[in-house]
Amino acid sequence: MTPKKIISIVSIAVISVLIIYGFVLISQIFSNNTKFTENEIYVHIPTDATYEQVKDSLSNYVTNLDRFEMVANRMSYPENVKSGRFLLTKGMNSYELVKAMRNNIPVKLAFNNQERIENLAGRVGSQIEADSLALLNSFKDSIFLKENGFTEENVLSMFIPNTYEVYWNTSAEKFRDKMIKEYRNFWDKDRVAKAKKQGLTPTEATILASIVHKESVKKDERPRIAGVYLNRLRAGMPLQADPTVIFAKKKKDNDFNQVIKRVFYNDLFLNSPYNTYKVVGLPPGPIAMPDITALEAVLNPEKNNFIYFCASVDRFGYHEFAATLAEHNVNAKKYADWVNAQGIKR
Repeated sequence: MTPKKIISIVSIAVISVLIIYGFVLISQIFSNNTKFTENEIYVHIPTDATYEQVKDSLSNYVTNLDRFEMVANRMSYPENVKSGRFLLTKGMNSYELVKAMRNNIPVKLAFNNQERIENLAGRVGSQIEADSLALLNSFKDSIFLKENGFTEENVLSMFIPNTYEVYWNTSAEKFRDKMIKEYRNFWDKDRVAKAKKQGLTPTEATILASIVHKESVKKDERPRIAGVYLNRLRAGMPLQADPTVIFAKKKKDNDFNQVIKRVFYNDLFLNSPYNTYKVVGLPPGPIAMPDITALEAVLNPEKNNFIYFCASVDRFGYHEFAATLAEHNVNAKKYADWVNAQGIKR
């Protein structure tokens, strides 16, 4: 066999090996490498996680970690691990998995109807990496509060209930800073002017809105209720809002899980800055997180001459309004008789 033939045979053999190796390599890179049955799953990689931690997190979802690691090394992923929330879909190959682990997917974070800042911290902490304690500490940071004109009692008014897009690995401080920006965006010149027209600051408007929110779930009735409370404030009358008494009792008992459907006469004498039967003016902070409709009701109240209102027994969920105490007493007795007939004790 001539040297030329030998070289040709060797060359063919080498090319064949390379083709086979290339086929195997391509097969490893581009074949299915997932073992979960769901159409998609999210993997959460904590801040400052190592490559080993990433592999550990992926072990339950990736069929062949060696195959993934081979591709990851070729794509320089071990030196460039990212923290965050990553979407994996069923049937992804190793190349697609590595690409997916570089694409941090935002969270649609939502909150509303939170009664206290502690509840809000827990709600947010269940949706992002920062835990509730870190969030609560950032919300109550004395320097932050002073710089932005809040107190621990009223800082809940900073949070506008909505759905926000944030990254899962957002820190407590970055989340808080995003919320103060959203607050300033909401309280534009127009809304600030409307609050001022009612004799209120944005924080005061939010506190009043929290009472309006708790008084009625009927959005179409809230402007009327806001009008009544503003009438009382202007007349120098106590607001006498039952929801503030309920909040005061829960706060005194240190039990915000209790359900209170009825306010008793003795409750009205509870010593608390939140008891608007004893304290004239607004309480020191919101008694809940008001939604947008309650805020807009305070900024755009109905002009009326009503001073009193109580729950209606004819239109459940709504209220009966009165301009005089005599009218109110008739409505109140009707409601009290109905409550007693239902056997509602507390």
